Amino acid sequence: MPEIFSMILHIDQFMGAWVAQYGAWIYLVLFLIIFSETGLVVLPFLPGDSLLFIAGAFGASGLIDSGLLTALLILAAVAGNTVNYIVGRYIGPRVFSSNFRFLDRHALIKTHEFYERHGGKTIVLSRFLPLVRTFAPFVAGVGSMNFLRFQLFNIAGAVLWVGGLILLGHFFGNVPIIKEHLNTIVLIGVCAAVVPVALGALWKLFKRKKADA
Repeated sequence: MPEIFSMILHIDQFMGAWVAQYGAWIYLVLFLIIFSETGLVVLPFLPGDSLLFIAGAFGASGLIDSGLLTALLILAAVAGNTVNYIVGRYIGPRVFSSNFRFLDRHALIKTHEFYERHGGKTIVLSRFLPLVRTFAPFVAGVGSMNFLRFQLFNIAGAVLWVGGLILLGHFFGNVPIIKEHLNTIVLIGVCAAVVPVALGALWKLFKRKKADA
């Protein structure tokens, strides 16, 4: 875990080492990281946002082909969400027919209703929220969100997230003041995304316990 935290805070240094070590294989390495973060529920802590931004900065320096990287990572993000959705879709029907004590069937029904109304916005916006983007497609699958509708917003979200952050990194990643304070910026970005989600979850837990009391 300390190594992962170090990678998140010093992703620029790790990226430089990867480019030097792996050469053209860096595209596969980055593809697998983005795919794993979005496709594997057990790996929500991978540094997707900062990785995309730094990749854009390396692209501006000519060390990486930004166009090729953007296309590959959009594909990775779409594929990851699709796998996540399929896993959730597979588990969903079993929840209705089996006795899963850790899952609330009523909540599952509510999830399905919510995604039918607001699922598209959730899939797109969750791309920009660490942790949430890993679980959103899984919940969409569990809630049986229509697959074609899911893919429409899945692709749109991937294009905005990957393309937007790589573009920002391309133009601003090599600005001296940003490079000097990159660790602080990454940490603030992670906290800004995670803290509101954590506070929201704690508030819901507090309200539930208060209602049960």
